[in-house]
Amino acid sequence: MTESENAQLFDDWPDRYEKWFTTPSGSLVKRVEWELILDLLRPGPGEFILDAGCGTGVFTLDMLSCGARVVGLDLSLSMIRRARQKARSSRLQVISADILNLPFPENTFHKAVSITALEFIPDGQKAVKELFRVTRKGGTVVVATLNSLSPWAERRREEGRKGHPLFSKVFFRSPGELAALTPVKGETRTAVHFPKEENPDRAWEIEKRGNLNNLNTGAFLAARWVKP
Repeated sequence: MTESENAQLFDDWPDRYEKWFTTPSGSLVKRVEWELILDLLRPGPGEFILDAGCGTGVFTLDMLSCGARVVGLDLSLSMIRRARQKARSSRLQVISADILNLPFPENTFHKAVSITALEFIPDGQKAVKELFRVTRKGGTVVVATLNSLSPWAERRREEGRKGHPLFSKVFFRSPGELAALTPVKGETRTAVHFPKEENPDRAWEIEKRGNLNNLNTGAFLAARWVKP
């Protein structure tokens, strides 16, 4: 898929994307996902962070709330416009660009993060290499994606086989496959161990058990590396 095709794929999605996170299930998923990202990324006041594939800024705003300065990058102009409108912060800069060719010099950012963008990038190794390139030595790189070992991924694959415009063009990865995208040793963790339709009260209990047992089948897969 070309860069323009990838951008067009998301141009019509801001409203649907935002609406999902206002539903009981979407709100719970967002909370669980952010708790994992927060623990791995640990954004702090004054840090300069790249959010590559920021979409409408769902997680970007959380990073800003931690006091960080953030560059939100996405191929879709409609997505980053929505992020800009929501944030209204001088600490956010948005830019339309490709994660495979980041328009920044080496060692620009304290930290770099990409959340649920890797699914749409066949060359995941190149994407992660770019994130490392623009991160300073000793800085943190965090990448999150939909776990291929999860029931959520199988559901998306089935929707893709039926012609869904978004899920017919995805590349899901397992914890081992995500870790192998770079020779740098890191850690992988998963979250969202409950089904999409699960009652929110019961979902919390399922999530706690999944975390306690260190299950690798949670829908939300995240990896953390420190640039040597």
